[in-house]
Amino acid sequence: MSYKHTFTRHKTREVMIGNRVIGGNNPILVQSMTTPDTHFVEEVIKQIHALEEAGCELVRVTVPKAEDAHALGEIRKKIGIPLICDIHFDYKMALQAMDHPIDKIRINPGNIGGYDRYRQVLRKAKDKGLPIRIGVNAGSLEKELVEKYGFPCPPAMVESALRYLEIAESEGVKNIIVSLKSSDVLTAVEAYRMFAKQADYPTHIGITEAGKPPYAVTKSACGLAPLLLDGIGDTIRISLLGDPVPEIQAAFDILQATQRRVRKPELIACPTCGRLEIDLEGIIAQVEKRLAGKTTPIKISILGCIVNGPGEAREADLGIAAGNGKGVIFKRGEIVRHVLESEMVDALLEEVEKWEIEEAQSGNLIVEKGLGTHEKKFALPVIR
Repeated sequence: MSYKHTFTRHKTREVMIGNRVIGGNNPILVQSMTTPDTHFVEEVIKQIHALEEAGCELVRVTVPKAEDAHALGEIRKKIGIPLICDIHFDYKMALQAMDHPIDKIRINPGNIGGYDRYRQVLRKAKDKGLPIRIGVNAGSLEKELVEKYGFPCPPAMVESALRYLEIAESEGVKNIIVSLKSSDVLTAVEAYRMFAKQADYPTHIGITEAGKPPYAVTKSACGLAPLLLDGIGDTIRISLLGDPVPEIQAAFDILQATQRRVRKPELIACPTCGRLEIDLEGIIAQVEKRLAGKTTPIKISILGCIVNGPGEAREADLGIAAGNGKGVIFKRGEIVRHVLESEMVDALLEEVEKWEIEEAQSGNLIVEKGLGTHEKKFALPVIR
């Protein structure tokens, strides 16, 4: 008897951002935003290179002044990922930015001064063939919607987004990504869920102004995990105070934990407690070091006691259940080796290599798991 858990991706249209595609069954892309003033070109480029090295796939720069717009061409020439321009308050800066080589424009229609100005931005984006992110924010909703609902609640945010989409469609603009951000987790989650029931535009998800790590990472995970598990979200950003580079690892960790993008081995280890009978921390540290750089999406359990060890080890692709200085290695639920504690790391890495060869020969070895729709079956015990 088995239980089948199916993750279904919310079906959205595809939108090209430079050489990347957002939406559909494409990977959920990770993005971030630079911190220096954009006209400080060398500083911005240096930070973008650091973000690229960390795995960032889209990058956003703010363009509040003319000198920032004039810097865009030089920045775009020296980076390898799509460049997004972030506009607030001054719609003329959006118009200026689009005269330069960029890949997307991000505006908050609620703070650029009315529908006519919004239409001007839409028309130029259409002429330039540029996609737009419509960024609805709980903190800058239209006055009449706040008065209608009494406060910036999810229904108000969704109504705002749908209103701006209707205007965009009337201008013939359809290459749109939508965000409905709030610093409140419950507000953001409910707004995205409501929106997903009414539209098929791809969404950029995130908890805005999440604050300082580590709490901000936890807060972001609490907001993004329910959405990702619902199949909602086509690109994400983890908003952290300070250096943006740690945002990238946090984003990929959340995607990995929710099985939306599994790009590296996952290590499962039991907590430290009085039942441990091996040097689990030392073994995990060695395994992590030797797996560094591997992109194989394999789940590995290393358990140090007899209580949960055998069961957890059987559920992983590879697992060790150990105690009293020795243990057994499971592969796909079956015992394949008995090992001493001193042999565990070498033996486990040998089994990882064998697993990769076997998966490659069978045609099952893939670089990433979790793209689009997939299913996972869990064995259930037979109750007699």
